[in-house]
Amino acid sequence: MARTAVMGAGSWGTAFALVLADAGNDVRLWGRRAELCDAINATHENADYLPGIALPETVRATHDPREALAGAEVVVLAVPSQQLRANLGDWGDGIEDSAVMVSLMKGVELGTHLRMSEVVAELTGAGPERIAVVTGPNLAKEIARREPAASVVACADQAVAERLQKLCHTAAFRPYTNTDVIGCELGGTTKNVIGLAVGVCIGLGFGDNTKASVITRGLAETARLGVAIGADPLTFSGLAGMGDLVATCSSPLSRNRTFGEKLGQGLSVEEVTAQTRQVAEGVKSCRSVAELAAAHDVDMPIVTHVAALIAGEMDPEALVKALISREAKPEVR
Repeated sequence: MARTAVMGAGSWGTAFALVLADAGNDVRLWGRRAELCDAINATHENADYLPGIALPETVRATHDPREALAGAEVVVLAVPSQQLRANLGDWGDGIEDSAVMVSLMKGVELGTHLRMSEVVAELTGAGPERIAVVTGPNLAKEIARREPAASVVACADQAVAERLQKLCHTAAFRPYTNTDVIGCELGGTTKNVIGLAVGVCIGLGFGDNTKASVITRGLAETARLGVAIGADPLTFSGLAGMGDLVATCSSPLSRNRTFGEKLGQGLSVEEVTAQTRQVAEGVKSCRSVAELAAAHDVDMPIVTHVAALIAGEMDPEALVKALISREAKPEVR
């Protein structure tokens, strides 16, 4: 159906390459390490990130970004969010002028406070009709195992969103369209920070009441910020909001929840980072989300406290105590 390039051979990039191939597309998967790309081509498996998952033969890996991008009608960006600017600086000029760029990334850039679609627009000059986002409750290992899942394809141009929807619709993966790129990106970013907070509570030994409370209040924080920067509040009740948040906070497959759990058990940020092979995006993005909220005068106590925890300014017990002991107020205001 389309020539596609997936830039990033981690777990989610590889899983989405599988989805695209299942939908009938020709897929080139770019990986940073040549030896990983060679192994994928030889075995049709990404043993480093998705061991035991057979990849379709229409997925071909390459270490050469120019080879991956050549002729691609759709370019899927699946690198760590804080590395996007550097990566686009290295190979962004290889993206075809007419290609649609799809972000799988969930983060707000440190320093600039830009969402990933805004970074793409700044560095490529592309208009909103060429920039899209795929987000939702999409844990990579479950997607790669072809377990039933739904997601959201968001683009300001509805026709482009519908085209992309067709390109990734399979028997197991059901995408819905949305034109609220801001809300979809913010939901995907903030849920990682809330996932860290839930993980901390689990690590401290707290149960379902605590988890449900943090999830629900975290969603309220996300919606407040979203409305302040122009998102549709309805987005946060859907797959890109509540759906993604629940998956991240409830599953042991979630990197962010697992990272927070280890913090709650007493490990330092440095110790958990040393044990973690893949990036837990919330660890990097919590500070930029907190700063973005402050810039818009939006109260986000969970995000603010998680940022303080990651910065070493607060311990896990103090985080929970500070949240519970805050001034009582109406739930909806």
